[in-house]
Amino acid sequence: MRDNLFERLQKSYIEKRKQIRSRLREFKDILKKGDDLKIFEELAFCIFTAGASAKMGLKSVDSIRDVIMSADEYDLSKRLKGIHRFPNARAKYVFYTREFLKKEYDFRLKDLILFNKDAQNRRDFFASYKGIMGMGYKEASHFLRNIGFTGYAILDKHILRSLHELKITNSSNPPTSRKSYLSIEKKLKKFASHLDIDFDELDLLLWSERTGEILK
Repeated sequence: MRDNLFERLQKSYIEKRKQIRSRLREFKDILKKGDDLKIFEELAFCIFTAGASAKMGLKSVDSIRDVIMSADEYDLSKRLKGIHRFPNARAKYVFYTREFLKKEYDFRLKDLILFNKDAQNRRDFFASYKGIMGMGYKEASHFLRNIGFTGYAILDKHILRSLHELKITNSSNPPTSRKSYLSIEKKLKKFASHLDIDFDELDLLLWSERTGEILK
C-alpha cells in the first residue's frame, strides 16, 4: 500500500514537474526583481492565509493593495470585511507589522532579509520576533518560500495529512513548537531524498495532490 502511494506520487511529479518548477521560478523573481512594497504584500498574504486559505489570502491582499501602506487598522478591517473570516485580527496584524518595519527598519524589508545570511535565524525572525504579528513557523516558512528562498517546509494541514497518510509521521496534528516543526521538516527532507525529488518541489507537489492546484 505504501509503495503504491510512493509510485503514484512519483508519477504525479513527472506530470507536474514543469508547472512546479515554473512556480518556484516565479517565487525567486519576487526577491530578485521586487521592491520592498511587493515583498510586504507577500508578507501580508502569509498573515492572511494563517487560519484561512491561500485563496482567501489572495483576495484579502487584492482588497487592500491600493491602501496597504497608508490605511490605519480600522480602514484595513473595513476592506477585509466579507472577504476574510477574521477581518479585525488580520487588519491589526498587518497594520502593526507594517508600522514596526517602518519604525525599526525604515521599511527596508529587502535589505533586512538579505542581511540575515543564516537560514534558521532568518525564519526565526519572522516566526517569533515580537514586532512581526500573526506569523509562526508555518507562515514564516511560507513567506520565505514565496519570495524565493529554498529549504523551508510549509507544514499546513494538507502537507501534514499527506505525511501521515504516507506514514512519514505518526500524526497529522500541527507541530506545537519550533523543535517539533524542525523535526517534521527534517523527516520531509529525508523523504524527498528517498524519492529523489527536490525538497521544495516535493512540498508543492504534496500540496497540489491535496488541493488540485499549484498556488503560492
